Amino acid sequence: MKSAIGATGALALGVPALAGEATAASPSDELTLWYGSPAADWERESLPIGSGSLGASVHGGLAAERLTLNEKTLWTGGPGSAQGYDHGNWTAARPGALASVQQGLDAEGTLDPAAVATGLGQPKRGFGAYQVLGHLELAVPGAPAALDASYRRALDLSTAVATVAYTDQGTAYTREFFASHPGRVIAGRFSADQPGKVGFTLRYTSPRTDFTAVARGDRLTVTGTLQDNGLRFETQLRVRTEGGTVTAGPDGTLTVSGATSAWFVLAAGTDYADTYPHYRGADPHRAVAAAVDSAARRSYGALRADHVRDHSALFGRVTLDIGQRLPELPTDQLLARYTDGTTPADRALEALYFQYGRYLLIASSRAGSLPANLQGVWNNTTNPPWSADYHVNINLQMNYWLAEVTNLAETTAPYDRFIEALRAPGRRTAKEMFSTDGWVVHNETNPYGFTGVHDWATAFWFPEAAAWLTQQLYDHYRFSGSTSYLRSTAYPVMKEAADFWLANLRADPRDGKLVVTPSYSPEHGDFTAGAAMSQQIVHDLFTNTLEAARTLGDDPAFRRRLAATLDRLDPGLRIGSWGQLQEWKADLDSRTDTHRHVSHLYALHPGRQIEPGSEWAEAAKVSLTARGDGGTGWSKAWKINFWARLHDGDHAHKMLSEQLKSSTLPNLWDTHPPFQIDGNFGATSGIAEMLVQSQHGTIEILPALPANWPDGEVRGLRARGAVTLDVAWSGGAARRVVLTAGRNAQLTLRSSLFAGGEKVLKVAAGKRYVLTAEAAD
Repeated sequence: MKSAIGATGALALGVPALAGEATAASPSDELTLWYGSPAADWERESLPIGSGSLGASVHGGLAAERLTLNEKTLWTGGPGSAQGYDHGNWTAARPGALASVQQGLDAEGTLDPAAVATGLGQPKRGFGAYQVLGHLELAVPGAPAALDASYRRALDLSTAVATVAYTDQGTAYTREFFASHPGRVIAGRFSADQPGKVGFTLRYTSPRTDFTAVARGDRLTVTGTLQDNGLRFETQLRVRTEGGTVTAGPDGTLTVSGATSAWFVLAAGTDYADTYPHYRGADPHRAVAAAVDSAARRSYGALRADHVRDHSALFGRVTLDIGQRLPELPTDQLLARYTDGTTPADRALEALYFQYGRYLLIASSRAGSLPANLQGVWNNTTNPPWSADYHVNINLQMNYWLAEVTNLAETTAPYDRFIEALRAPGRRTAKEMFSTDGWVVHNETNPYGFTGVHDWATAFWFPEAAAWLTQQLYDHYRFSGSTSYLRSTAYPVMKEAADFWLANLRADPRDGKLVVTPSYSPEHGDFTAGAAMSQQIVHDLFTNTLEAARTLGDDPAFRRRLAATLDRLDPGLRIGSWGQLQEWKADLDSRTDTHRHVSHLYALHPGRQIEPGSEWAEAAKVSLTARGDGGTGWSKAWKINFWARLHDGDHAHKMLSEQLKSSTLPNLWDTHPPFQIDGNFGATSGIAEMLVQSQHGTIEILPALPANWPDGEVRGLRARGAVTLDVAWSGGAARRVVLTAGRNAQLTLRSSLFAGGEKVLKVAAGKRYVLTAEAAD
């Protein structure tokens, strides 16, 4: 085959029609979750909307609507906590504690986690937990007592609008809910197609008793202070009607009567600030009142249009057609009937799941908010699993694996700011626990700069986390090519993390190589020196930092030191006795070990140390095969990415199938169990990795296309080098690639589209290049 290249939008003759042109369902239907009944269970069935900082979950009850409300900075713990707060730093000096563990490892090779936790850990104090803001309860008088076929509860991913619709006694009723990032509010509208038929009474409720709710005129104001730490919070809601009346009750309720439509806007905030060491800012009242009043002055239509325009500008960048055909089935039934991805209906669920991950990231991570936590922005309790915190031994990182490749780079702004905010407390932890420069954070953290340790033996020690967290920053640079971002945002964080490891690596007495010690492969096995993941993370950090330093022309002496240390660093890659990639420096792996963490494959994904076809890749495949296809939801998602990086699209697809069949709830949230959102994000990343990869500098087109997707098209994926790609394929092979260059560059592309499998292409910023296949001579 020969390839044709054009720098215009014109397509060569003979190119097949775009995949999916004959699909019956409209694009909007294919991007909609819908159900024939209200949510009976928040975790399994509610529908999430979010603006980054605010979130709500829609239940859709006929006579009793409920929105579970969230404001992402509403956290107990931290400074002022009733338990006290120490950032996880040792409360008393421990001279020689770290050296003692290191010496024990030198002598014994391994140490029991409980023994290490006794020496280096301490009870967690004042860590806190993410709090539900409360619930908005709306009682609807005269609503039908029973469901009928007219009922439909839905979430349109393309508009980020949730709806509830039903017909009663000849009147069609519709409810809409959305969370507006530009408007800084959650909005809801109740309407009917006949005048005077809309009425409800709304109230705020909470599992806590730390609030006061007052209704005056058309406004409900909720103010409170968390009992644990004194954090102040405020929620305001205003109601507007078309016809009818609004009445404020002395019990803090607002009642709408006799309206044709009624809509509300709700704003919320706290006095949290991401500034070490106090983490407090201005009282939220002024900002909350300004947001709700500004929104209430506008028409509902204008507010909704601004929201849809803002959301669609991000969400609409990527489309995916894998030959899906959506049957007229509620989403829970579509999921229940899913088999193995061989039918058009199965593919419809897979494509929907891919886009749902993108939707959830937009909804839970926008500029001006904290990053997406273990549950994104959604939570219904005061004591969520794992505090709904920021686990940084994979989970926070996984939340953002999809951001760059699926064209949502803007969603990483909260991540960048959060990591920057960890540096100040992380410096203190480095000084007090390690007596060195640099910054560090361990296994999990919170919005209050918890960078130290606790005492859960198998999950308290992970100082490599800071190094891993910098990877996303450098990848943002690699995707965008912005040296100003690299200089101002990414590199200072990377360099200081590298400073920490330059000071804390030790020569291994076994071979003189530099190793991390003590080292713990996350949540698995014993403590050792130089566990594979530890070494691979530091290798990745040093490689990235050295590249960045050279790009920016930073201090030559620092570059020389970094390069010399990288040469002496144990790379964390060893092949064991049964052909596996070793998890530890000693050959300790068991063939029957099916642990959910596959940490020693970090160098394969999300790292870039291992290339497909290498001996290390073959060993990684042996390890991955031995671990099996089970695991928690997020673990299965990681395995999609692993198999994609190994160019085994069918096995990557099998892991996607396993995740959908056994680790996905009816509302398509990932379940660990319980609900944990990283699996959604990781799976979307994995699907993208099946279609485009660029981690090694070459842009690979369809590197892991599964047999179940023989024909299709994806538009808008991103590759490193500031490249946007549209790819159409049929018969399992690429037929057309449209490349839009974001900067001047010389690119190498790899695809069966090209003679010899590769093509070097010189591109100019802003130009669009169409590459097609011609008939053979």
